[in-house]
Amino acid sequence: MKHIPETKLFANTTVQDTGSDIKRGVLLVGLSALAFSTAGIFTKSVAANAWDVIFWRGLSGIAFTLVFLLARAGFKDELRRFDAPALLATILMASGTAAFIPAFKLTSVANVSLIWATSPFVGAIFAWAFIKEIPSARVLTCSVLALVGVAITVHGSFAAGNITGDMLALWMTLMMAGTMVVYRAHPDTPTKLPAALSALILFPFALFASEPAQVSGVEIGVLISFGLVFATASVLLAEGARLIPSAQAALVSALETPLAPIWAILILSEWPSVATIVGGAIIIAAVVFSQIAPRVVNRSCKIRSARSRANTAAFLRLNDHLRLDIGIDDEHSRVKTNWQDPLEIETRRLSQRL
Repeated sequence: MKHIPETKLFANTTVQDTGSDIKRGVLLVGLSALAFSTAGIFTKSVAANAWDVIFWRGLSGIAFTLVFLLARAGFKDELRRFDAPALLATILMASGTAAFIPAFKLTSVANVSLIWATSPFVGAIFAWAFIKEIPSARVLTCSVLALVGVAITVHGSFAAGNITGDMLALWMTLMMAGTMVVYRAHPDTPTKLPAALSALILFPFALFASEPAQVSGVEIGVLISFGLVFATASVLLAEGARLIPSAQAALVSALETPLAPIWAILILSEWPSVATIVGGAIIIAAVVFSQIAPRVVNRSCKIRSARSRANTAAFLRLNDHLRLDIGIDDEHSRVKTNWQDPLEIETRRLSQRL
């Protein structure tokens, strides 16, 4: 009988990884990255302004979230656990979303995606500052590289007149990184109800700043599809991440970063500037190095099993939180580990981003 490798997730839990599970996991996570990479396309393909997009996309996202919670009998549990950290996460997510959509309207898809790709490193720095989790030297090195890449990308926007959009993308990244730290510090904080409420908070602002009812029926359909695509992508990511090692899941989901500019070129004829290409290459290199390095080092280390347990628990927990997905809560999401590498914060795009 062919030996099936075992991967220990926790001290008293062992799971078996089969080839079919790994293939299915990679496929699911890859499809989620593909879906998440379309945010800029959805946003820029409609004439509706940013607040109209926020309204209709948020409406469909809220509906999907509530139906999912009720179907899974999870609404009462989320409501019971809704406390001060959950309220803070809700506010941070709402602020990030209010910047996320306008950023696509005011700068290139590539710039928004690349700036957003630095969120794991920003989260690591915030965790160091606010909850005293000291990052490793590798995390700090990758953070500096990512910062250099962002500086180059943003510098190119000054000449192109896109600096406002870049600053909004940066604000969105800061807000979502702050959300990561809230969930890191308070692991029992609910994830789906704050995501839904963060969209609901923005409705009065959207109604004041725009007229969502005046959007054409065709564009309303596009924007509702936008919300449903992201909700579905979140489920795919949650399910796929359970079937493959966390480092592999993080790397596959990172495909969103290069895919977003490719969609922009193919569909919107939006070519990135030289500064964006150079800065983006540095950022992507930092992200990839931060994910590959631990696997190479651990190959010769006896502590690989322990690190794998921490990585898996951290990824599942933070993916559920920071992608703000409609995934399934289980015992994995109740574990708080002390592992401090960017895999803990990586959810690569974060968002369901309601």
